[in-house]
Amino acid sequence: MAPPRRNLLPKDRFAFSFGSLKTQNYHDPVARGNGSHTIRTIAWNPTGQLVATGSADRTLRIWNPERSQVKYSTELRGHTAGIEKVVFNPVRDSELASCSTDGTVRVWDVRTKTCVSRLDVGGEAFTLSWSADGSVMVVGRKDDTLIPISIESPSSPSILADGTTSNAPGPPQKPNLAPSIYRALEPHPQPIQTNATTFSHHISKSDTPSFHLFATTGEGTVKIISYPSFNVLHTLHAHTSACLSIALAPTGRYLAIGGSDALISLWDTTDWICKRTVSSNNGGAVRGVSWSFDGRFIVGACDEVGCGGNGLEIFHAETGESVYTVPTGGNANSGIPAVAWHPSRYWLAYSTTADGSGPGGLKIVGAAGGSL
Repeated sequence: MAPPRRNLLPKDRFAFSFGSLKTQNYHDPVARGNGSHTIRTIAWNPTGQLVATGSADRTLRIWNPERSQVKYSTELRGHTAGIEKVVFNPVRDSELASCSTDGTVRVWDVRTKTCVSRLDVGGEAFTLSWSADGSVMVVGRKDDTLIPISIESPSSPSILADGTTSNAPGPPQKPNLAPSIYRALEPHPQPIQTNATTFSHHISKSDTPSFHLFATTGEGTVKIISYPSFNVLHTLHAHTSACLSIALAPTGRYLAIGGSDALISLWDTTDWICKRTVSSNNGGAVRGVSWSFDGRFIVGACDEVGCGGNGLEIFHAETGESVYTVPTGGNANSGIPAVAWHPSRYWLAYSTTADGSGPGGLKIVGAAGGSL
């Protein structure tokens, strides 16, 4: 059963409460060849019962956050190159997608530990996002091409707090086990460098669902794109250098954009005005951003040397104040490549690069007996 959603923490109590939580280490001894075992990507499933990690040495692993030993985890094998992004289906808590520089997107059933679909996307894939209703993914290739992937499911169940679904009349049912069909659609080459993407939460109710796709660019802008037409509706001039990462708050109120200028800008989605920017004392390009489940707190990831030496800084979105710094235990050579807040608790997963002070790997603040 998913952990219950807890009371919301006010800003002035956050440091005391969150700072009392312990950090659990999850060490994966597997390392292939000469490649780095750095975890590049982290994703929680919708109920927060599982967390997936993908590494540069092609290791894809599913962890039980309450059991840190690797023997309780599951390795999913198939990719032949580094894994760049993992993301769970928002409406199917056991369905995981991963993309890799081996040119494929793979979809996994984490219950049966099998790959249920393998799609060749025609080039090195490095970014992936999933629409809120689970009906489409968009994968980004390193040649700045976006490729939509349609998911045709017998049903689109809604995950409830107890793990059941509400996709049919009558009592809640367990998630539909029928397989989905995945199809790569027409590629959409982009005129400029295109980095991370994310979807809007809102989906139009029509025969052909439509939503907005946000795409960051190397020119410091974010394109607001209509899906499925891929028409550009609006352009946000967000940073003075490349925009690298993006995340929409769970409340839908703010869009967070991380840049190579070491800033995270927060944009009001009602008027598309930048309300404030935040920046970690560690500096460095922001290659990942994540929101707490309540949309109140935000954190950024930086894999550059030195970014992990002074800890992981958490900010209050409404004021831009730094409210707490997680002591990561790194040294001057360490970085923090990935961060991900739990979907319903004040638990924070992050990865560290290997350095002289330790092997690196996955860490979760709060999983070791946390109560927030």
